[in-house]
Amino acid sequence: MSESKSRRQFIAGALHGTAVLGVAAGAAILGAGNTYKAAGPIQKGTEVNPRLFTFVGGKVGAWSIVQVKAVVGDPLPVAERLDVVHGAVPAAPDGAKWVLRGVTSNVRYITRAEQDLLAAKEVDLGQPEATRAALIPIKKNAAWWALPQDKRRRIFEESSCHIKTGLEYLPAIARRLHHCRDLGEAEPFDFLTWFDYAPEHAQAFEELVAELRATEEWKFVGREIDMRLAR
Repeated sequence: MSESKSRRQFIAGALHGTAVLGVAAGAAILGAGNTYKAAGPIQKGTEVNPRLFTFVGGKVGAWSIVQVKAVVGDPLPVAERLDVVHGAVPAAPDGAKWVLRGVTSNVRYITRAEQDLLAAKEVDLGQPEATRAALIPIKKNAAWWALPQDKRRRIFEESSCHIKTGLEYLPAIARRLHHCRDLGEAEPFDFLTWFDYAPEHAQAFEELVAELRATEEWKFVGREIDMRLAR
């Protein structure tokens, strides 16, 4: 919906169900192992799974929710702020409108050469100048999950050029992909993609997202929420 400054970084893979924009598919667009710096705007949750992140939409949190759009499918209830918690949240806090969970995982649909290219250009999340962010939850349709791995890879990169596109927007935009399906079938989304960037790269991010949504891969998206944030 995975981590110098130029005009590039992602345009979808945090839209990929696995990649950009978490944009969801099962790969790792902008980078495989982006991590939040300790000083970043992130809270500490209950340590159950060190790869688990919880996103709570409500009245508190370091991020102000400035815009939410249901790109495909049902919207989420309106919330004022977003709290990003590294770990589990045992119970929804007072005033919470929704709680979304996902875990970081190994990269998928990506070759070693592509992974090396991403690693050479990506940057960590939580840079001081990155005061803008996007959370993009994505759910792929049943047709996507019915495809064998080789066909998903063909659509993901050979047809949609997810990784190639993302590379053009690095290192301006940092990203981390969270997998929801790994937690069970009850999760409302398959991927949660988190991006952050400096205000001067906001237009580049819009271009990235637009590129990714115009690909063959996005035809398999059954639900997508585009949430923009500021701190």
